[in-house]
Amino acid sequence: MSDSSYHIPVMLNETLEHLVTTTNGIYVDGTLGGGGHAEKICERLHTDGKLIGIDADTDAIQEARKRLQRFQSKIELVNENTAHIANILRSRNISTINGLLLDLGVSSFQLDEASKGFSFRGNERLDMRMDRRQSLDAHIVVNSYSEEELADVIFHYGEERLSRRIARRIVNQRAVAVIQTTGELASIVESVVGGKFKMKSLARVFQAIRIEVNDELHRLRTILNDSLQFIASGGRIVVISYHSLEDRIVKIFFNECAAKFIPSGNKFQPDTPRIPELMVITKKPLEATEVEQHNNPRSRSAKMRVAERT
Repeated sequence: MSDSSYHIPVMLNETLEHLVTTTNGIYVDGTLGGGGHAEKICERLHTDGKLIGIDADTDAIQEARKRLQRFQSKIELVNENTAHIANILRSRNISTINGLLLDLGVSSFQLDEASKGFSFRGNERLDMRMDRRQSLDAHIVVNSYSEEELADVIFHYGEERLSRRIARRIVNQRAVAVIQTTGELASIVESVVGGKFKMKSLARVFQAIRIEVNDELHRLRTILNDSLQFIASGGRIVVISYHSLEDRIVKIFFNECAAKFIPSGNKFQPDTPRIPELMVITKKPLEATEVEQHNNPRSRSAKMRVAERT
């Protein structure tokens, strides 16, 4: 496994520009991956600066440890789910941090590493767990969820319009034999969709099951909510998302925390004033430059939102 097998860090310059507000602060990279962003953040930090890198994937932690060896004095790597950020920081007696980075989604390594069962391009056992210590995996979702549950997952998390037909085909197929592999699941999806929409539907279905397995949207809300109490005044939250579901959660969270009034919902009653906790830095999400999109296809769907603690 080499550095290159982990994805090239997306929107690296924009991340550094918006995240690192003080070079002797404490920062959290909540989606460490292979350590691409972390490496450049560490290069910017003075000797008394610190970075805490969190990832539920043990392989990612091992890869990042090699990559970040020269920064041992200013980095701590944590093999844990970032949804536990409050406990992770409290257990280290950290009460304030100067920035939080979340680069959401799946790394290229996770997609390419067949044994992880994320990709529809291979034919490996259905898995899709970012944290191998958890019991729920794609095999369980595909083979034990009811037709209605599967259809809801595929529709809500994959935004796939043929979700009901795909769910019905999955249930019919598993009545004949257990669906074991990513290839078998891909064949079922292709038997419903086919044609020019096949690849997009495959991506949507696999994304939906991955989000369900890893409880990604609920965990994102938890991380955002729980991190707010730790962000120092002037500190930043930087989030890079790759699909509309994540981006919408971040946008709503930032806007709610930046609101100066709580709407009364009644035209005869005034809105209630509130003290904003955040100031939104990016009114519209930032996108990768054309050059980066050309050089790194993964960056094409990336959207970055930034907010600052008031």
